[in-house]
Amino acid sequence: MISTQEIQEKRPPFSPEKLEFVQTIIKQFPDGCEKSAILRILHIAEEEFGGWLSPETMDYVAGLLNIQPIEVYEVATFYTMFNMKKTGKFVFEVCRTGPCMLVGSDNIIEHIKIRLGIEKVGETSADGMFTLKTAECLGACGYGPMLQCGKVYHEHLTPEKVDALIEEYRAKYSSSNN
Repeated sequence: MISTQEIQEKRPPFSPEKLEFVQTIIKQFPDGCEKSAILRILHIAEEEFGGWLSPETMDYVAGLLNIQPIEVYEVATFYTMFNMKKTGKFVFEVCRTGPCMLVGSDNIIEHIKIRLGIEKVGETSADGMFTLKTAECLGACGYGPMLQCGKVYHEHLTPEKVDALIEEYRAKYSSSNN
C-alpha cells in the first residue's frame, strides 16, 4: 500500500476545512468499512481538484480510505459521472439508452458534435467550453431525448433547443467572468 506521505508528495491535500469534512464522512462508517465512503469522497475530490480525477488524486483518495489505489480506479472508471481527464467548463452528457435513442438521441449527439466542432464523444470543444459525453440511462425515459449538464436535466431536445442551450451556457460563463 502507498504510504500517506508518498500520496501527499504527489497530490496537494484537501484544504483543512475540506479534509475535516471528508474525515467526518469517513467516520460515519464502521472501522474496516471506510471504503463505503468512496463515492462521496470521489465527488468531493473531483470538485476540489479541477473537475476531474487524475491518477494522483485517486491515489490520494485511496490513502485517505486506507485502500489500494486499484480499488479507487475500479470505482472511478466504472461510473460515467466521474471524469478521468480534464473537461470543458460544461459537460453535456447525452442519454443514449433505448428509449432516448428511439426518439432521436443519436441525432442530438451528432448535432452537438457538429455545433461544437468536435469529432467524437469524449472530446472538448476548441474553446474549452464544452465536453460531450454519453451516459447510460439518466432516468428520464419519458422525456427524451435528454442531456444532463451538471445537476440540470434538459429534456425533449431538438437541434434548436440544443443550440439555445449552448448559447445559454456560453452567456452564463461570459457573465460570470466579467
